Amino acid sequence: MNFLTELREGLWISWDAIRAHKLRATLTTLGIIIGVVTVTLMTTAIEGIKGAFLESISSLGAGTLYVSRIDWFINSAEQWIKQNKRPQITLDQVHSLERQMASAQAIAPYVDTGAPVQYKNRKADSVQVVGTTEQFLQTGGATVGQGRFFTAAESDGARPVCVIGSDVATNLFVREPPVGGRIKVGGQTFEVVGVTERQGEAPGPFSTDSQVIIPVGQFTAAFWRNPDFMICVRVADLKHIEDAKEELRGLVRKIRRLPPGADDDFAINSQDSFLDTFKRVGGTMAAAGLFITGLSLFVGGIGIMNIMFVSVAERTKEIGIRKAIGAKRRTILIQFLSEAASICLLGGLIALGLAWPASLLLGHYLPAKMSLPTVGVALLVSLVTGVVSGFVPAWRAARMNPVDALRSE
Repeated sequence: MNFLTELREGLWISWDAIRAHKLRATLTTLGIIIGVVTVTLMTTAIEGIKGAFLESISSLGAGTLYVSRIDWFINSAEQWIKQNKRPQITLDQVHSLERQMASAQAIAPYVDTGAPVQYKNRKADSVQVVGTTEQFLQTGGATVGQGRFFTAAESDGARPVCVIGSDVATNLFVREPPVGGRIKVGGQTFEVVGVTERQGEAPGPFSTDSQVIIPVGQFTAAFWRNPDFMICVRVADLKHIEDAKEELRGLVRKIRRLPPGADDDFAINSQDSFLDTFKRVGGTMAAAGLFITGLSLFVGGIGIMNIMFVSVAERTKEIGIRKAIGAKRRTILIQFLSEAASICLLGGLIALGLAWPASLLLGHYLPAKMSLPTVGVALLVSLVTGVVSGFVPAWRAARMNPVDALRSE
């Protein structure tokens, strides 16, 4: 008898045994169902969180570098206190960098504050007001959906014009077109020349949806005379972004008059900073999820093992008869492993049937959906759990002495 014949025969016998003890098989699968549902939803949630995060940081742009006084991610309070003592980045330093950096496609200052915004009798409190130049359209990843962005002439002349985010436009302009309207920002009147397209959630200050963007000259005159700027630098060629980063670092050190050997008194941040942090946090989340899932599957595996020991004890005489008429150890081993694996696969299929609608519900909060690799992993985990849990009882059945087995009552 070849292996495929033994496997087919073992599957038929195992399915007959499962049908004969439907209630016991159903109760046995509960632990596996819980474990596989946990595996599936955990994997789907982690993939959804990853997708949402990558979508949110896409607004930063892979080719944009951000020079700021303080690192975006600081590991200790002492480091924050030390960096907070650094001298501010001024607008003159931004203009000096614009004149000297050769590998930059666009350079824009960035500074923000909160202020109330009003149009007629509609008002929004603590809206983020951003001061920048016309080059922010290239460095900030924003896209104008209605109207236009303010021009270089309007920026240089500090004209009272603004570009508002989609959420601000929706809140202030109900039945009127926002472009051409005049809004009050912190008591100052600005003409709306454009509305940005909706970006969705983005880390830090980088989503324009809830922003009012004004020329930097207007910002320093109306809100904050000597602010601490961030410099947004769009690199011309992504292939040479590391070279551009080194050029940027050297120029900023020169502009800030740092002597050779002195530590940088600024930070160059990028999209990679968020990605590295997310990988660390995501790794911790995955490890915690794996531990919880492992506990669920361990409990389910113990249940399978106990039931298989019971099944072997109940069918001792059957095992003796099969061995007496020539069944090999391998044949008995395959029979009981097939039974354990079948029970677990059945539990895995039921779990997927439960997890699928749950993943659809999860999709309302995260860009998550149950993928084919996730389904494959769930079924593989079910199969492996069944084989591992059923091996010891199956091995015990395979090693039975046929004479002792036939004598058992």
